[in-house]
Amino acid sequence: MKPQTVYHTLAPVFDTRSRVLILGSIPSPKSREAGFYYYHPQNRFWPVLSAVLGEPLPATPEGRRALCLRHGIALWDVLASCTIEGASDAAIRDPVPNDIAWLLRQADIRAIFCTGAKAHTLYQKLVFPTTGRAAVRLPSTSPANAAWTLSRLSEKYNLICEFF
Repeated sequence: MKPQTVYHTLAPVFDTRSRVLILGSIPSPKSREAGFYYYHPQNRFWPVLSAVLGEPLPATPEGRRALCLRHGIALWDVLASCTIEGASDAAIRDPVPNDIAWLLRQADIRAIFCTGAKAHTLYQKLVFPTTGRAAVRLPSTSPANAAWTLSRLSEKYNLICEFF
């Protein structure tokens, strides 16, 4: 697979009641294809979030959007575009950030979380200087992060519940 320039095409999930913002790096090819966040079948984001929130796993993008909004969770990604090979965050080059400051003006976001080391590093470098808002790094739910069990991931992600 050769590197390609990818543009973020998914609208952020949020409303004025959102209190927690969860940021990935940029949607994977499977997520872009499905038109919704964390849609690779092996990604554990939705099982983790469902477990943390004590709700059944929604099967559709609409159900997943509703789950987030019901609990005051906003979803977006740090990057608006980048050059990337496949879905590997390690292969990201030429990153251009989304306007996270804009989203922060739309809702009373009390805490920002990044899913994985690369999303957090990109946030710190490209977004923090414009927002002045710190972000907490959570472990990646990607299948590439196999060292983290669903149980361990859920334990770490439970931190988001402190900010609803």
